[in-house]
Amino acid sequence: MTEQSFKELYPFESRYHEIGGLRQHYLDEGAGSAVVMLHGNPTWSFFYRELVKFLRDDFRCVAPDHIGMGFSDKPQNYSYRLADHIANLENLLAAVLAPDEKISLVVHDWGGAIGMGWAARHPERVDKLVILNTAAFRSVHMPLRIAACRIPVFGEAAVRGFNAFAACATRMTTVRPLPAEVKQGFLLPYDSWKNRIATHRFVLDIPMKEAHPSWQALVEVEQGLERFRDTPMLIQWGARDWCFDLTFFEEWKQRFPAAQSDCYADAGHYLLEDAGDRILPRVKEFLSC
Repeated sequence: MTEQSFKELYPFESRYHEIGGLRQHYLDEGAGSAVVMLHGNPTWSFFYRELVKFLRDDFRCVAPDHIGMGFSDKPQNYSYRLADHIANLENLLAAVLAPDEKISLVVHDWGGAIGMGWAARHPERVDKLVILNTAAFRSVHMPLRIAACRIPVFGEAAVRGFNAFAACATRMTTVRPLPAEVKQGFLLPYDSWKNRIATHRFVLDIPMKEAHPSWQALVEVEQGLERFRDTPMLIQWGARDWCFDLTFFEEWKQRFPAAQSDCYADAGHYLLEDAGDRILPRVKEFLSC
């Protein structure tokens, strides 16, 4: 991928915020009401590139890369726990937004637990919520292909040595094949053993048992969801997601019966790639109400 072709896909100014000696990369595009977009693993703010372009004439779009991901620093001696990512988001938003400013959150994959963890601490600042194939509650469900990445030695070798998690994601997360340059964009920050540390640590941080170090943090996120039963919510779901499958979609709807929702039969986990032509206008309409 040439620099020019990347800039055409991702035509944004990179910004950085320092947290404890680490640089966190983020996008801050447009003006107006703030919309904070939170990615998951193994994506980065590149996942939201088309949504940012679509909204920035009417909204201020803030899209961070979690520490270890995207263009953020990738420390090798860092805990990479859910609580760390929530704290980092809190630190960033405290620096770039006004203290009492209300925001809308768009969350995908790990962004759901991280974003709703922040929201639970600041419920009065949450204006609207957009949910994209994610979870912010405990589950007993883990696909075998993700569980394999947690196997000692083998998992780290596969994820960090062969980039198996991020590379396979560019093939397994969409119904329509991604264009070659879009694949390269998703993989761009994860080009070495060192730079793939967080893609592995995120997999290891999925709390399946009470003894897991992030179990209590996830419990607190889940308990905080009740605060948003009356908050306007839009759920957009790719039905062909083998990880966050339709059982997660149904749980969101059960927890938030007043939410608006759409399920796209021809979209996978990276649903903005498969169904962005329908989802982007839907999100803009919702945020504009």
